[in-house]
Amino acid sequence: MENPAALTASMAPGARSLADLSSRRELVDWMRQDAPHAARSLPRLTGVQILATGSYVPPQVVTNADLAQYGYDAEWIVQRSGIHERRRAAPEIATSDLGYEAAARCLANAAGALGTDGASLLGEIDLIVLATMTPDTPIPSTACQVQRRLGHKCAAFDVGAACAGFSYALVTGMQFIKTGCARRVLVIGAEVMTRAVNPADMKTFPLFGDGAGAVLLGAGSDDQGFLAYTLGADGSGTEMLSIRGGGSREPLTAESLAAGRQFMHMEGRAVFKWAVNLLVDSIRESLAAAGLAAQDLAYVVLHQANRRILDAAASALEIPSEKVIVNLDRYGNTSAASIPLVLDELSQAGRLRHGDHVLLSGFGAGLSWGTGIFRW
Repeated sequence: MENPAALTASMAPGARSLADLSSRRELVDWMRQDAPHAARSLPRLTGVQILATGSYVPPQVVTNADLAQYGYDAEWIVQRSGIHERRRAAPEIATSDLGYEAAARCLANAAGALGTDGASLLGEIDLIVLATMTPDTPIPSTACQVQRRLGHKCAAFDVGAACAGFSYALVTGMQFIKTGCARRVLVIGAEVMTRAVNPADMKTFPLFGDGAGAVLLGAGSDDQGFLAYTLGADGSGTEMLSIRGGGSREPLTAESLAAGRQFMHMEGRAVFKWAVNLLVDSIRESLAAAGLAAQDLAYVVLHQANRRILDAAASALEIPSEKVIVNLDRYGNTSAASIPLVLDELSQAGRLRHGDHVLLSGFGAGLSWGTGIFRW
């Protein structure tokens, strides 16, 4: 890697030197402006199929009317997000408990579809990948906790990409199948988001809920899987959506706990604008790479962040509203669990058929994203 002096020497005449750049943001902007922008083709990841789905949400329903008793504006919540209710995990329930329930339901559905018994199917799983931003503990991984509950031994690890986590975990699991390194991979998205948000934050707390979803991957035909996909991140946006306390950068103290540093911080307006633009650009890019048009999509499954984000992106892309699957009105934003929750609802309703083109897109903190066209 070139040193700063070499980089400065290579800059065009009249350009600012690195010494003139007073902040990290300016440095990032300079790199974007001066770096070449080569056109790129998106990768394809086929020969892998989703064999079954499963999901679980806690039984406790928290409505907007329930929140209104504590000073929240129920009408504002609906107008600004489209959320009417969300699920909340009981105090003794952790993320791995939700993940286990979703995984168990997924495996039961898979056993029925494949005509095998649960024990035999479990023995074929070589990897568990779990996406979450609300792990049970820093160590061990939440994936290992789920594995223990399942009574199985295999490779297991977590993926931390927040609301884009399931997209990252899905691509990771599919690559293990594609390369022949695993027979079956269990991919889970699970969150207890209600504990990551400050109840005193009247604009953010009502947006999130708890839940989990899972899919089981296996080898498929050459026309199944991602016809095109993109994973990306823009670290210059880390401050827009973050939990600032609790890591090695800022260990929690009594003072930081009192200040709520353990809770999520979100610059809502900036995140909204970024999400809409990101969705439109990444979806257009994925459709073009797959050689498809919006009308070729059977379903559009976007991270369930905010109804206005979903509507704005669909409108810009001229995607009919009936193709955009929405369940955030009932579950809120469940981060990495939102996409597999929607997939399981579609699957259990018998709406997913071989050959369907399903658009999947997760986006969130990092800033990170994962968008692709999946042929069922």
